[in-house]
Amino acid sequence: MFYRIWFYVLVTLPIIVLLPILLVSISRQNWYPLFFRLARFWAKIILFGMGFYPKIKRDVVYEKGKSYLFVANHTSMTDIMLMLYVTKSPFVFVGKAELAKIPLFGFFYKRTCILVDRDNPRSRHNVFIEAQHRLQRGLSVCIFPEGGVPENEEMLLNEFKDGAFRLAIEHRIPIAPMTFHDNKKRFSYTFFSGGPGIMRVRVHETIPTRILEMEDKRMLKNQTREIILKELSNPSL
Repeated sequence: MFYRIWFYVLVTLPIIVLLPILLVSISRQNWYPLFFRLARFWAKIILFGMGFYPKIKRDVVYEKGKSYLFVANHTSMTDIMLMLYVTKSPFVFVGKAELAKIPLFGFFYKRTCILVDRDNPRSRHNVFIEAQHRLQRGLSVCIFPEGGVPENEEMLLNEFKDGAFRLAIEHRIPIAPMTFHDNKKRFSYTFFSGGPGIMRVRVHETIPTRILEMEDKRMLKNQTREIILKELSNPSL
């Protein structure tokens, strides 16, 4: 129980301490890179404060100034922090609208992320409009394509939703897959579970989309899922 409480302390306390500069960083769109650097600092405080130590195997180095669509398996709240830690290029999350209700965290979440209500077709459509605006500013986008954390914690990898792959094809940006091995073990949604240790990450080769058409969406989705599933089934680190 104390371990869980400590997590929420680490999530909240840096936001309170950094509040003035965080407010400045979200006051203008072109200051988002400053907010992103602060978010990465916040993520590191949480990861190392919880005793989580990322171990990363990189198959690719991302090109500076190029937009990507980052995707990974989704099993834990710590997926957000680990994605921020691994990825140095500024990106925005596409995430669940209900997270905006979290006190303090939600205030910045709804002002910096692309929010989606998956039960609302209009909300899903707005994601593509918002993503286009961010991509035009040279940012990348991150989506967890399972659409949420699977309720069955025994499930290795849920089926992927179409949205991320439609977005990648529509905007001709490469898919950048990652596999998170240990986040569920370290900090799952089961209350009395988890503990310190290594968090292994495999950063896979990117998947180009420039020559793909919308009818290739399913193929791209299945290809990406297979890469992550193969790594989960046979870890390379």
